[in-house]
Parts: sequence; structure tokens; C-alpha cells
Amino acid sequence: MKFFFSFFSVFFCCLLSAQQTGYVDFKTAKANINFDTDQKKVFGTVIYDFKITKSVDSIFIDAKSMRIRDVRLYYDGMVPDSHYMGKVVHNYDNNRIWVIYNFEKKKDYKLTISYFSNPAKALYFVGWDNPSASSGQVWTQGQGKYTSNWLPSIDDMNDKIEFDLSITFDKDYEVIANGKLVSKEDYFGKNKWHYDMQNPMSSYLVALAIGKYNKKIETSKSGIPLEMYYYPEDSLRVEPTYRYSKQIFDFLEEEIGVPYAWQNYKQIPVKDFLYAGMENTSATIFSDTYVIDSISFVDKNYVNVNAHELAHQWFGDLVTETSGTHHWLQEGFATYYALLAEKDVFGDDYYYWELYQYAQELIAQDESGGSTSLLNPKSSSTTFYKKGAWVLHMLREQVGDKAFKEAVKNYLVKHQFENVETNDFIGKVEKASGQDLSGFEKEWLESASFNREKAFESLKKSSFMKTYLAVDCQEDVYKCADYLTSSASEETKIKVISQIPEQLKSVDFNNSLKVRQAIAQNLTKIPLKLKADYESLLDDQSYVTIETALYNLWNNFSEDRPKYLNKAKGIEGFNDKNVRILWLALALITEDFEPDNKPQYFEELTGYTYPDNHFEIRLNAFQYLKLLNACNDACKENLEQATKSPIWQFSKFAKDYLKTL
Repeated sequence: MKFFFSFFSVFFCCLLSAQQTGYVDFKTAKANINFDTDQKKVFGTVIYDFKITKSVDSIFIDAKSMRIRDVRLYYDGMVPDSHYMGKVVHNYDNNRIWVIYNFEKKKDYKLTISYFSNPAKALYFVGWDNPSASSGQVWTQGQGKYTSNWLPSIDDMNDKIEFDLSITFDKDYEVIANGKLVSKEDYFGKNKWHYDMQNPMSSYLVALAIGKYNKKIETSKSGIPLEMYYYPEDSLRVEPTYRYSKQIFDFLEEEIGVPYAWQNYKQIPVKDFLYAGMENTSATIFSDTYVIDSISFVDKNYVNVNAHELAHQWFGDLVTETSGTHHWLQEGFATYYALLAEKDVFGDDYYYWELYQYAQELIAQDESGGSTSLLNPKSSSTTFYKKGAWVLHMLREQVGDKAFKEAVKNYLVKHQFENVETNDFIGKVEKASGQDLSGFEKEWLESASFNREKAFESLKKSSFMKTYLAVDCQEDVYKCADYLTSSASEETKIKVISQIPEQLKSVDFNNSLKVRQAIAQNLTKIPLKLKADYESLLDDQSYVTIETALYNLWNNFSEDRPKYLNKAKGIEGFNDKNVRILWLALALITEDFEPDNKPQYFEELTGYTYPDNHFEIRLNAFQYLKLLNACNDACKENLEQATKSPIWQFSKFAKDYLKTL
């Protein structure tokens, strides 16, 4: 019998893996989910309602490396075989649950699956190994097709389903998931949270986040509740973190011309997230490294990630690509519309400056031989995101605002809650504009290279960019230096500083934060005549500037090292403690500086390598301990633990560092 089922599953895998949507239409999924945080286990039951569109003798549900407790099948509200009380022949190959039954065309069925799993990916238990579980979190990251690692579901993004999640967890925690919270009830000493979705979505967009949160709620012009979550201790960081959120939401609804499709919009920061953010339907999960104070906002803020993930609620969630060939319809659109939202916040010059930065990346990719067609499913993120945004910018210039906006609106309305290909969009633009876009497609979508000539022609329509591009300090050094005391843009001044840092004068320090930051970064060998001016950089409201200036001053003027260390002693910096960790390293190697406190400073630096810290703090601490050649036994033990981090860059660093030890 084992042989029969093994053969059977292989046979049907080959037959139906790409065709199941032609046989069955999954309508709804109702999941009851529980967790064991000690064992890092998820368990529960999911009930699928579906209709058979073509008679078939098996269907499957994706489920990766799970223990399947029970599978039952019902139709028309009845049990198909009363003797088995709904039990149905099924086979599980550690990848899919194959349900074997003579399914009849046009009939409705209900499938119930009970399971448990210790997910290898897609659902993460963070902080539960620490002595205090108060820092514990659970969060998901589906990324295309991985939800089936923690919830029996459909990996194929072409099958859209309405998911309703009911989640049981400890009362001290908040549970956030897709859709609207319709009730929360006491359930045997815990809370049971019931979330309702009203519209279908691909299963990779199913999400939940569990942690200790408060929230701030605003309401969009159209009446959508905007829920912004934060850790209780971060109440003073809410405004700078979520700055412009409502403005961005209102702008995108108006600019896109299609109402937001979901009941509410939630944003949840989590610890050690794998990416900057993820656009789960109605619930963006993002890295808490973007939870910032007002000083941090200058150098590192959430605005672009905020706008990008929100744009995905239309481009990716409302309409979803059929395959990776059309991935730019999600990432290119989200990048472009995020840039439009930032233009609304920061102005036209910002918009063109970012387009220029994108162009520089694409040109570098061309020159390295790494460019591919935008329609190549194996293209780089630079191609999908940055070239995709450029395509939309150039397309809008060619067909005009009116036709472009009409096409986008018609495209979204026609294909809402469906899957799309590039032709679906281009066809709408051709119809709205009356133009044949076959030549545009060949030049911008199908060609591997980036048309830099046309891109720069477009950029020069901005007087700001035209001035910036004309600056060349190799031709006239003295004229170039005059820019620093003129009304030229910050970007122009920064370009000048990068080209002729040796020409800087005292008066040049009388500039904006960003320009002064460029001075700090480019003037690494500090002339004695500029020492006092350079020291003033330690007072700037920029953690990047302070970190850079502290190191360069310490490195240039050894006799004043104690003065600089005392000046920066209480500054933490970003969430990764960039200033504090540098300060500790410098304090440890500065002779005669607080010798009695050096053991305490070394203990603090080593303490930042422990797992209860954010991975960015740990990485900074490890890197400085490596430079100091001072990784002790505690450091090594923490390094070993870091090799198991879900953040692959951090894990790789830890493994490589361990090899050198």
C-alpha cells in the first residue's frame, strides 16, 4: 500500500502541480491557530471551502514538513461516508497533502486539516530563548510561496482565497493579522482573536504578528482606519517613525484613483525581520530598525519603506503577478508610486534625485554585465525595482498624465482580486492613449540594457538636475569651490565636496546638516586650521555625522582624544547604537583614558553581543571586538548562537568570524 500511495502522489504531482487551478477553486479558509513558544511549534486546524470546476480524482494542499493529525472531507453539508465520519483517503509526501476522492464538477466541498509544525521558514519565534519571555515575538514572512511552512495552504499565487484567522495566545500579548478584528474572547485563560477578511488574496500574503504593542490610530480621508503599532517603551518614537503616514495613504488613494480594497491598514514593527518590510494584505510587517527618534529621521527613516509597502496593497495584493516573468508589475509599480508619494512629501527635486540614483545603479549594472530584460524572472532586484520605476516614469512622459492615470485605474478595476501579466497593463495604456507601444516594449521591457541617453534627457527637464549634472570640478576648481557658499542645492554642494575636499574653507562649514555630514565623511585628514570647525560637527543633530566626526577627530588629534570621548560619552546613536559602540571601542584603546573603567566598558561592549539585543547591535559589537582582537569566551558563545539567526547576512558573518577564531 505504501508503494501505491508513493507512486500515486508522484503521478498526480506531475499531472496537477501546474494545473490545479483548472480543477478546483478554493473560496475560503478558516484557520484556528495555536502556538507552543517553548517548542517553537504552531498547531491548529484549517477548513477550506472549495468548488470543483472539472471532475477529478484528487486535489492537493501544500504543507511543508508538517505532522498531519487528521484530514476530513465533506460535501453539501453532509459526510460522504458516515462510517468514517468524514475521514478521507489521503497521502502526505512531506510537501503536499493529496486528497483522493472522486470529486464531481460544480459541487461544493469542505476540507478540514488538523496539523502541527516546527517551521523551518516563513514563521519565526524571536526572543523566546531569553530568560524573560517579555521580549518574545512571533511573526510571519511568506515571501512568494512559503506560507505552507506554517499553514496548510496553496503556494500557487494564482489561486486567491479569503482567509479568516482565529489565533489563541497569552493575554499579555497583542495579536495582529490580516483583516478586521471582529472579536476577542477569553479562551481557557488565554485570549482568542478572530480576524475577518472580506476579499480574497494569495496565500503568501497571509500574515500574523504577536508581541507586546500599543497602537496609534488615524483615519484616512476615505474613512480607512490606519493602525500604527509600537512597543510601549517607544511612545516618543511614534511620530518620527510614522511621520507622513496619513499623507502618504491619502495621496496614493487619490493618485491611483482606485479605493483601498481592504477593511483597514496596519503597520507592525518586529525584531530581526528578514527585510525592510513586507506588504501582507492589510498588514505590513517591517523591521523595527526603522523605529526612530527625530534625530535619526535625518539619516534613516521609514518614509520610503512605508510608501513602498502601502503601494503594494494595490500592486501585488489587489492585482498579483501570474509568475516571476511579470514581477515588475509588483516591485516596479511599488517603487514608482512610493517615489511619487515621496515627491508629494519632499518635493520635485527629491523625485528627480532619486530617479538619478536609480539610473546610476542601473548603469553600474549594465557596465558589470549583470543586466537582463525586465521580463526575465531571474532578473535582479535592481532591475525589477529601479528599472521598473524608470519604465513607468518614461511611459507616463510618452503617453501623458491623463492617459497614464486612466490606464492604471482601468487595469486595477478590471483585474482586481485577479492575477495579471504585462500585456494586461500595456493593453490598457495603449487603449487609453491610442498609441502603439510595441516599440516602447522592445526598448524598455525586453531590452537588457538601460537607455541612459533617454533617461538623462528626461532628468534634464528638471533645472535642479540640469545644474547638478553640469558640475565638474576637474574643469574649474575655484569656480566649483564657490558653489559651497552659494544657493546651490545640497546635492550639488555634496558633489563638490566629494571632488575637492582639500579646497574646503572655514566658511564652508556654514551649511546644512547634510552638507556638513558630507564634509565629515570626505575630509578625513583634517587641517589644523579647520580643527575648531570640524569639532563643531560633534554637536550636529545627526548620528552619522557624530560617529564619523568622532572617529576622524580621534584619529587626527591624539592629544585631544579624552576631550572628544568626554564630549560624545552619553550618545547612543541609531537603534544599532552606532555611536556608543564606536565610543566603547575607542575608550578601550585610548591610553590613560579612565583606566579604572576599562573592564566595565569591555563588559558593556561584550554584553551587546548577547541574543537579547537586536541583530544590528550584535553585529556592530562583534565587528569592533574583531577589530580589537578581543572576542572572549562569552563573545564566542554568542557568536555560535548567531550562526542560527534567520538573518542570513548576520548568520554568514558569524560563521565566517568563527572560522577565523
